[in-house]
Formats: sequence, C-alpha cells, structure tokens
Amino acid sequence: MTHFAASWQLLLADLSLILFLSALAAIPAMSDADRVIPDAGHNTEKRLTLQGSAIAPAQSLYRDRGDGPSFARWLSERPRDPRAAVTVFARHSGGDADAQWDRARELSEIARAEGYAVRIIVSEGASSEMYVSLAYDWRQ
Repeated sequence: MTHFAASWQLLLADLSLILFLSALAAIPAMSDADRVIPDAGHNTEKRLTLQGSAIAPAQSLYRDRGDGPSFARWLSERPRDPRAAVTVFARHSGGDADAQWDRARELSEIARAEGYAVRIIVSEGASSEMYVSLAYDWRQ
C-alpha cells in the first residue's frame, strides 16, 4: 500500500515538469501580442523577450546546496554530448556582486575544462542565487 500511495506523487511531478517545459518552449513561438503581460500593480505592460539569444529548456540543473555532489562531480556524471552547453545563472542582491561573479567564473572554468561551451548570465535581484543549466541551445 505504501508503494502505491507514493507513486501518484511521482506521476504528478512528472506531469508538472512536462507542462512547465512545454510552456517554456512555447515562448519563442508566441506572437508579439501574446507576449504582453498586464502588470496590475503598475498599470503597465511587461514583454516576454529573449533579448536576441535563445536559452533552451534545461536538460539538467545544478544548485550548490552543500549536502549534494560538487559541481565537477555532477558535471562528470552527465552524459557527454558535444552539442550540450553550460549556462551559469548568477543573481546578486547588490552587495555580493563580486562574490557571485567569482563563483560564476569558478563554475565556468570547471565546465570549460570538461569541454563544454559556457556562458554566464548575471543579473541583480531581490536575493542572491546561483544555478547551472545544461542544455542543447547552441548549434555546432
């Protein structure tokens, strides 16, 4: 009974992930009118844009949580494909911008040493976070 009771949660998680990736993949195909999102708080509109470079949905994500594998180990456990690219996403809250840049460079050097094409995207936000995406978004 316990095995059956837990299986519905796994099915729901799989379906949620499929829905999320499908919605994310649809953004580049949207018309300009569909990309407008009303911002109720400010009576303005926000546009979904990709700023000239498409970022493919991640095939695998890494977040440094301390209790998991190191980035180098995580990356070495991924199936190696020359089409795959690593994108380091770093968000800083202002005061820790230099530390986030340093950590992003460190992760990118590890990925380059493994032979991956790498890019770093840094932005300012309300809180700091960093994650790495492994995706097939660069054509070779």
